Amino acid sequence: MYTIAAHSILVVAFTLRILSRDELLPPSRMAWFMVVLTLPFIGSALYFLFGEVDLGHRARSQHQRIFAAIHAFARQTIVEPDDLDNLVKPRFMAAFKYARSINGFNPQPGNRAELMPDAQSARMRLIKDIDAAAETVHILYYIWLEDKTGTNTAKALIRAAKRGVTCRVMVDGLGSRAFTRSDLWQQMAQAGVQLAIALPINRPIRTILTSRLDMRNHRKITVVDGKIAYCGSQNCADTAFRVKAKYAPWVDIVLRLQGPVVAQKQMLFASDWMKENNTPVEELHIAPQPARGGFVAQALGDGPTERMRASPHMFVTLIETAQDELIITTPYFVPDPTVFEALCAAALRQVKVKLVVPRHNDSWVVATASKSFYRKLLESGAQIYEYSGGLLHAKTLTVDGQLLFMGSSNMDMRSFDLNYENDVLIQDQATTKAVRKRQMEYISRSDSVQLDNVCTWQLHHRMWHNVIATIGPVL
Repeated sequence: MYTIAAHSILVVAFTLRILSRDELLPPSRMAWFMVVLTLPFIGSALYFLFGEVDLGHRARSQHQRIFAAIHAFARQTIVEPDDLDNLVKPRFMAAFKYARSINGFNPQPGNRAELMPDAQSARMRLIKDIDAAAETVHILYYIWLEDKTGTNTAKALIRAAKRGVTCRVMVDGLGSRAFTRSDLWQQMAQAGVQLAIALPINRPIRTILTSRLDMRNHRKITVVDGKIAYCGSQNCADTAFRVKAKYAPWVDIVLRLQGPVVAQKQMLFASDWMKENNTPVEELHIAPQPARGGFVAQALGDGPTERMRASPHMFVTLIETAQDELIITTPYFVPDPTVFEALCAAALRQVKVKLVVPRHNDSWVVATASKSFYRKLLESGAQIYEYSGGLLHAKTLTVDGQLLFMGSSNMDMRSFDLNYENDVLIQDQATTKAVRKRQMEYISRSDSVQLDNVCTWQLHHRMWHNVIATIGPVL
């Protein structure tokens, strides 16, 4: 009797809560209905822990105050271009305008980029830049391991701090938890490197009651002297990635940027740093770099304190600009309905859509859910490739060989709803061509997924893929 009453109360209470949320998409709402109705006690606990994407009113207010201070400072120091109509091609203008709506950053001309040959070369170049730093080094990583890459980077920061360079390092509280307890972390602190932890989990109960443990800062930002920025998918870890070595090597992609867009990357770092410190924005040495030829670029950063669904809308806007070719690489492909339908629509209007994902994924949930999308994508005319040379971790999107979007954002629900991400949008044929060439190298090491083979998948396998995809918003 009491069990039935408790069951009824829980189902009614959480059903009303789910129905009251206007921002929840119908598939997510249905997934939670299924969980709460079929497993009321477990489902209610899951919804309490993971059902709502909210860091709380205090976090949102803090975020607004910080960005207001950053933008006020930027207006005094950064000259915004007044001839964007001549700089950005008309068919790409919508993408840049939408990106501006997320953080308020404008497209900036006069940027340059160098695509790093591989992860090891990127790290060597980054350390070389740290060793040449004269004023500041600002670094933020989701994952920092105490391996060769992590140790060499930390030692470079220690060297820089000892010669008087202001070094600030921030890592995610979960992704780099082991590192923050390491001797190397202490050595950096003793050398004078300023350290901070993004979204710390030292008070897990409080976090559970007020927010979510799985909201993470997934960004990868490095800015040296306010003049050089690194943007891409690489964490501070070896390609062997010893915490998940069975999927190695992890295959990443990194751009080395120079020009006015670096100040925007610096502002994104500042927005995270200032949440955990009381450092005034004026002390973070954000200064515009002169525009010297180069291309138009724009930084953007998404996260749970930004506008809901900003990231999937950005992807949809980019997809809709494609007229001839769209190539996407992502390690985690679990798109929401708007992104998925945009991809299908692009293929149906005869855009050559190519999607590259890892053949072996470190997340069985993602690997299983991804396959539920294969048949409709292939029937629409898209091409799907499964990379077999390791875990393809590169997050790239190229449009017609002219527009490039890359950074830390995956094409999945975590990047869309839960993680803080940072990316860059670039209009430049040479840089896009270089990244497209890398994308084609990935495809050359991939197996093409054929519609005929997908149609032969056994019924119980297809049902399992669809079950996991259906409850994907819960997972």
